[in-house]
Amino acid sequence: MIEQIYTKRLYLRKMKMDDAHSLFNIWSDPEVTKFMNITNFTHEDQAKEMIGLFEQLAEERKAIRFTIIEKESNEIIGSCGFNSFEVDNASAEIGYDLAKAYWGKGYAPECISALIDYAFTTLNINKIEVKIEPGNINSIKVVKKLNFTFEGTFQENEESKESFYDINVYSLLK
Repeated sequence: MIEQIYTKRLYLRKMKMDDAHSLFNIWSDPEVTKFMNITNFTHEDQAKEMIGLFEQLAEERKAIRFTIIEKESNEIIGSCGFNSFEVDNASAEIGYDLAKAYWGKGYAPECISALIDYAFTTLNINKIEVKIEPGNINSIKVVKKLNFTFEGTFQENEESKESFYDINVYSLLK
């Protein structure tokens, strides 16, 4: 499995423990985690635990998460990757997050496009899914811009932050 991807403005590399401090700063922002299935972090150890989980899933070839680095500044600005693979079904689910200072600058579509290309050309994936809470208007705009198709809403499908919430599913076929 590839460990790095380059785009025009971004460098995506497999997440590593050294990223914990920067990722903690992103994942501790309640506005960033508002639509994630985590509560904003309060201790850097939580970021280390999350990175450890991603490392384990990558070793098991079940998922891979990349740290998003802005090339120009060499700053860590978020993370993205494949939350899951289903090799038998040739499908994958992607996810992403960005530090608030980088919202609205086209970084999300740029990194997602790189993931799409990697999934379709290298991983032989046929279908990519994204799960988005209906209130996450910005993410919905991003996936629509990338020609994902709305498949439907699963009511109270996931539990996070001590409640169940609806999930919209969008997909893109090879």
